[in-house]
Amino acid sequence: MEIETVIDEERLDPEDRRSFSWRTVLFGFALSRRRLHRRDVDSDVIFLDWHHPWLFFLSVSTMLLSCADAFLTLELISRGMVEANPLMQAALDRSTTFFVVTKLTMTALGIFTLVFLAKAHFLNRFRTGLFLTIFFSTYACLVCYELVNLFRLM
Repeated sequence: MEIETVIDEERLDPEDRRSFSWRTVLFGFALSRRRLHRRDVDSDVIFLDWHHPWLFFLSVSTMLLSCADAFLTLELISRGMVEANPLMQAALDRSTTFFVVTKLTMTALGIFTLVFLAKAHFLNRFRTGLFLTIFFSTYACLVCYELVNLFRLM
């Protein structure tokens, strides 16, 4: 026994909600209404499809700082400094391209994981998103340190 589905042409909206447009981005990101769980029982679920814009800022900024760190590290090494991180030194010994790809991949995977788990609690005390702020601050200090050393060597 087959059930035949009849589509009522008059009920279909000419502008299908499933189609992608910039309006979708605006309402899906900036003006999204579902930022919390619908029911109290769902509060244990830590994965939502909306994250605070601050996490986006931290993610992009940390990735940009990582790129600056890679560039400044290579520049400082060419001026006589040494890499302090043994893992990155091993990558650098292999090739410059391998060093940059390894550094950026490790940073990107770390950022992705922290954003994905941003609502989770570490040791039942700290939101995991807090670690993204800590990594951003650490990278900012590291880039400042490298800039000071680069200006000193010039």
